[in-house]
Amino acid sequence: MRAEDVAAALSSPRRLRILAWLKDPVGNFPPQMAGDLVEDGVCGLFLARKLRITQASASEHLRILVDLGLLRAKRIKQWTFYRRDERRIAAAKRLLQGSL
Repeated sequence: MRAEDVAAALSSPRRLRILAWLKDPVGNFPPQMAGDLVEDGVCGLFLARKLRITQASASEHLRILVDLGLLRAKRIKQWTFYRRDERRIAAAKRLLQGSL
């Protein structure tokens, strides 16, 4: 993980909102038909709706965060669920602090 990549990913207000919402998935999202909000993560459809963007746009934001390792993706049936990877987020924070 490079500081430049983390900074670029976090330069998007939408990606910052995703990370903030996923910090408290139960408080920010309704119950899901499949997948536990905490254990499995939040369905990408819920994230797209909350962001008020298309599913394709949300998928691109989520892909960037997953590629960096800040989120983990999990497939259940036909849906993809996302949750934070706290260890990688902590590493990204340290990386950014060391770069400044």
